[in-house]
Amino acid sequence: MPVEVQSTIPAVNAIAAFATRASAGALKPDARRLLKRNILDSLGCAIAALPGAPFAALRDQFAEYRSGGSCSLIGGGRTAPDQAALFNSGLVRYVDLLDSHMSPGGLCHPADNFGAILAAAEHAQASGEAFMLALAVAYEIQCRFSAVVPVMEKGFNHATQLAISAAAGTGKLLGLSEREIAHAISIATADNISLACVHTEPVSQWKGFSPGMTGMRAVYSASLAKRGFTGPSGLFEGPNGLERMFGQKLDVDWSDDSLEIIHQTILKRFCSLIHGQPVLEAVLGLKRDNWLDPRDIETVRCDIFQSGFDIGGGGSFGSKDGPRFKEQADYNLKYLIAVALLDDQVGPVQLEQSRIRADDVQGLLRRVDIRPDDDFSARYPRELNTRISIQLKNGKALVREQLGYEGDLSRPLSWEREVEKFNWLSEPFADAALRSDIIQMVARLEEHTVADLTGLLMKVSPTAVFPVNNPGIQ
Repeated sequence: MPVEVQSTIPAVNAIAAFATRASAGALKPDARRLLKRNILDSLGCAIAALPGAPFAALRDQFAEYRSGGSCSLIGGGRTAPDQAALFNSGLVRYVDLLDSHMSPGGLCHPADNFGAILAAAEHAQASGEAFMLALAVAYEIQCRFSAVVPVMEKGFNHATQLAISAAAGTGKLLGLSEREIAHAISIATADNISLACVHTEPVSQWKGFSPGMTGMRAVYSASLAKRGFTGPSGLFEGPNGLERMFGQKLDVDWSDDSLEIIHQTILKRFCSLIHGQPVLEAVLGLKRDNWLDPRDIETVRCDIFQSGFDIGGGGSFGSKDGPRFKEQADYNLKYLIAVALLDDQVGPVQLEQSRIRADDVQGLLRRVDIRPDDDFSARYPRELNTRISIQLKNGKALVREQLGYEGDLSRPLSWEREVEKFNWLSEPFADAALRSDIIQMVARLEEHTVADLTGLLMKVSPTAVFPVNNPGIQ
């Protein structure tokens, strides 16, 4: 029998080769449709975040360090590509409504690539087709890596693999050779080992901006590689590479040129960590079906899978009893359940500091109990399930077991529903005509340039100036 010869090509070179080979023909019509849906989702998330205080601070930072530049900021202004990557990536992440990818190896947020790839595409004066292809490549790389490495279980943040994907996608847009893309990946990743402590209590602003800093470094690293800078070839298999850090082989088939991972991404309806999506759908379903008055509630119990309990329910990532800031609130199932019951919605308004600290929601969250469930844990991440039990003051009990949610793989969010979500998020910042223009351009992005898209995004107001009539995606 012939002896099978194992490939000795370093993983970083195999990833670079994958990125280099990627062609528009690999983006099949159904994958294109879903990629456009996720692009519109990212833009809606970004626009909704524009009033956030950190973005005014970033604009001050850009003015101090550098003015002008080749790239647009969503909401107006121009700066250098790396700064634009940081700013626009931060916008996409800020209201915690971006897409996710779940796998046995852990989760990641593929839209974390969006700001970096958009900046690189605009800097390179790329077509909409080239932008979509580079974004699809970045999605593929980040999700394939996440599927084989339980990054957060190992104590690291999923911005680590983002450095690999964002650098590869950026390198492709900047016209780097296969060798140069490999160096860009190595440079970006070697100095971007991100720690999971960014998710632990008290959660800080850096949870949401760590991916943006990663994208910023990826863009800058690709530019350095274009100018001849080299990175460590042993990034994965070397004596002190990623395989040693993670304590396992990183076996990914980079010879597979398909760009189909977009089919495995899931979207959100509520401003919450992904683990909270079934929880909030169940809570709001119970409230609406029973015409529930929050004043009648004695206690609420939420049973959820172990990961949801650890990250959002008061488990290993810390107590959830006293949220005070936005970054704590959207990672706090007690707060999210309480505010959903009181406000009948969990959107950007529910993440404002005045709402988080209000007496009514602080009082109700103290009567919410979160517990891990072994059965739900065994089914995670294939399914994101929960059980909500509400005890009323009159002795009546309301119970709902939720199997997944709208937006997951079993009930994916359609283009039409995504348009509803985009309009909800962007309504205060863009009039109906501008919103329609953005939607239509994303729908036919391969017929436009990236400059066409960013030109529209520059017209979005950085502050809420238009009347709000949309009740949210119900």
